[in-house]
Amino acid sequence: MNVEEQPSSPSRAAVPAPAVPRASPQTITLSSRLIPRGSSLGRRALSPINVPLADYFNGTDLQWFGDIQVGTPPQNISVVFDTGSSTLEFASTLCGAPCSNQVQFDATKSSTFVDGKRETTITFGTGVGVDPVIGNNWQLTLRQATDTVTVGGISAPKVELFLITDQTPTFGPDPFSGIQGMSSVAQGFFAGLESQGLPSLFSLFLTPQAVGNAELTIGGIDTTKFTGPISYIPLTAESTEEGFWELSSSGITVNGKSTSALKKSRAIIFDSGTSNLVFSQADTVAIYAQISSSIQPFNDEPGTFGIACSEIASLAAEISFAFKTTTGSTYQLVVPSSELSVGPFKSNPEICQTLINAQEDLSIIGASALKHVYSVWDLGNKRMGFAATG
Repeated sequence: MNVEEQPSSPSRAAVPAPAVPRASPQTITLSSRLIPRGSSLGRRALSPINVPLADYFNGTDLQWFGDIQVGTPPQNISVVFDTGSSTLEFASTLCGAPCSNQVQFDATKSSTFVDGKRETTITFGTGVGVDPVIGNNWQLTLRQATDTVTVGGISAPKVELFLITDQTPTFGPDPFSGIQGMSSVAQGFFAGLESQGLPSLFSLFLTPQAVGNAELTIGGIDTTKFTGPISYIPLTAESTEEGFWELSSSGITVNGKSTSALKKSRAIIFDSGTSNLVFSQADTVAIYAQISSSIQPFNDEPGTFGIACSEIASLAAEISFAFKTTTGSTYQLVVPSSELSVGPFKSNPEICQTLINAQEDLSIIGASALKHVYSVWDLGNKRMGFAATG
């Protein structure tokens, strides 16, 4: 999910984390953020952590989530590992009925819990699913605290976190309890693990539900999950200032063709917590025009587009984003035609929602593309990497 407003906290300023040595990755399996380059403290490094991920599927693949443990003794909490945000927040017993569908953390049962006694709200620019954001319909009310967070058996003490004390109904159906931000600046539990010697990168193997075995690897790369080389692309200068994973794209093609509007350069945020794609109205319309004139705005849900479900199978809709790699070559990130439909609209099941939502001032690539590649999120070297998975 892409965050528009985040809880303010002095401890979350965008400053570099302590330097640590590089080491082999730790992999985290999921159910379906920077360290100076070349630095070393001579400390024994941790091995990579693999976390299995589960797929939240509702007409299309929406989110991938995995388990962490919070408190002493540890309580199991399932979270989405979200590269579009930076903080850790999860349902708590202070939330009550609005969080009744989620496992709720009980702070009274943790001996290491410290209440920060500060409340705030956080509003997301994109939500859990493919529905558009309207006003503050994706919002959490939070209470700041610190506690021990454990991932893959490795614990980080005094991690800043936020207890959800209320949430808008849009979060109600979620099968997971919260969100672990994985921004391009190391914070929270990730910064804690790095200080113990974990390399400053993580990798995601997000997969369609039919494939399964999705996985997060913290501190390394799982070479069994991809084929061929990894193509690395440098982050934009703004990435580390804002905490986003942002790359500069030299252009977009649709079914091998482009237009003057699509050939222009644009900065694109990569967000593992966004289920589909989000672009400006102009870009969205320009892309759809290359697929079918029948794809039109769906007025019941502003920002969305749709087409008769009966037409989907006959349409070619391969969308490719071009990026310049660290070696000077061009890498094409392809969203296949199979991603065109994200399922029928509830108010009109004969019309299928298409994968791009229009929202001004945002250019986001989410799961529609990420579940077709192996992705490396390298904080230390300020870059992202992509490799083929099949």
